Amino acid sequence: MSEETKQPTAEEQEPQQAENTEEQTAQTPETEEKSKGGKKKKEKEKTYTLTQQQMEAAELAAKQLESVKDQFVRLTAEYDNYRKRTTKEKDALYQDAKADTIKAFLAVYDNLERAVAAPGDEESPHKKGLEMIFHQYQDILKNLGVTEIEAQGQPFDPEKHNAVMHIEDETYGESVVAQVFQAGFMLGDKVIRHAIVQVAN
Repeated sequence: MSEETKQPTAEEQEPQQAENTEEQTAQTPETEEKSKGGKKKKEKEKTYTLTQQQMEAAELAAKQLESVKDQFVRLTAEYDNYRKRTTKEKDALYQDAKADTIKAFLAVYDNLERAVAAPGDEESPHKKGLEMIFHQYQDILKNLGVTEIEAQGQPFDPEKHNAVMHIEDETYGESVVAQVFQAGFMLGDKVIRHAIVQVAN
């Protein structure tokens, strides 16, 4: 057998295989890094494709969400208006009931006022007792927010005064209250009883 066709022995092949293995081992980390870099790029470039049916479903869901938000805002506004309206109605009912109750007790005020104004012994314990009761009654009405309507010498106001008599008197101006027969009262801005008056000129 010639030298050119001579096959290497097993001992000669082992060093060559070892060298090839070391070269492959040395190249492995670089190859792994390259492969990892390629995966990362692929992950970053990853996109999702939606079908037309999925797009329509997403648009429908967005519209439903906006509709629910709008309904929530409307319901909140309606509830706030309802709360304010019911509070106002309750307050009005309370004021009406309060005015009706006070109006029923004004007859007692009139009788006390006449009794105090009646002529008699000013030093009498009975007269002084009536005056104390009358002043106490006035304080109670004041604490409840009740005020007496000013009428004597004031211009006639049909919203507050009820004219039952007219006189001609040059000492008074035109349509001026000359005399008060019965006091009128207001609860806040509401008239609970008109003043009964006599109007001059």
